[in-house]
Amino acid sequence: MHQNAEISALLTLIDDPDEEVFSTVSSRIVDYGKGIIPNLENLWENTTQEDTQDRIEMLIHRLHFQDLQEEFTNWKRSPYQDLLSASILVSRFQYPDLVSTSIMQEMEKLRRNIWLELNSYLTPLEQVNVISSILYNYYGLKGMEVGYQHPEEFLVNKVLECKRGNTISNGILYLVLSQLLDIPVKAINIPKQFVLAYFKSEYSLDPKQTPQQQIEFYIDPLSGQVFTHKDVENYFKRISVPPVASYFKAVDHKRIIQTLLEEFSKCFDTPKDEYKQRELLMLAELISTP
Repeated sequence: MHQNAEISALLTLIDDPDEEVFSTVSSRIVDYGKGIIPNLENLWENTTQEDTQDRIEMLIHRLHFQDLQEEFTNWKRSPYQDLLSASILVSRFQYPDLVSTSIMQEMEKLRRNIWLELNSYLTPLEQVNVISSILYNYYGLKGMEVGYQHPEEFLVNKVLECKRGNTISNGILYLVLSQLLDIPVKAINIPKQFVLAYFKSEYSLDPKQTPQQQIEFYIDPLSGQVFTHKDVENYFKRISVPPVASYFKAVDHKRIIQTLLEEFSKCFDTPKDEYKQRELLMLAELISTP
């Protein structure tokens, strides 16, 4: 952004010791939008005072977050809420300059490798075995239990880069690939788990079937392992929760991304990072509202 007289004056006031002055200055800077970020980065490079650099970094973060809120709002209002696009937006919270091209290319490679092994004669179980074999064996994706000390395992760019994710991020990759291949795998709302289910082709066509009856089998996104109805019934017995119908309904993309944001926010529970937790929960709230 061209540095006019007002911008120059605002930048010189960033190190003002009066918090009230800095609050006014920072609000005015944020009003300029992300176009002012290069000016701030140039100032950071030419500043030796650590406190001032911290303030500049926080201003840049606020500008990126403001932009991210707008992008999530646009995604929420879109008639087609693409799951991969929203996952990339979550990654941009930590990596604001992330370019999506390499992610899209990697997903296309995976899609093509799976597609080459599929044909119209395969049973649902055989279709899922192909996806799981390519994703976990050939590609080498590893599944880790959700650990809030590993924020990178929630982010699609790092999962593809390191080939290691948790049940939510791996599940999102599985869902995106299934959707690209027209395979009816959906996330469902089983308590304390992120579980996928293969829905029968007549899903939503037969109103007499319960949601559970519309499911062929279940998939664990940590490993691609398939679970039967009996396995899931035993799980509900173990946690002493009745398996009501709502647990077996397909979860929409908004709810999946909301879950990702909420769980990701738990990685930032120290006083230094609690502002990140607040912001991630704000994004989760933003996409959950009508």
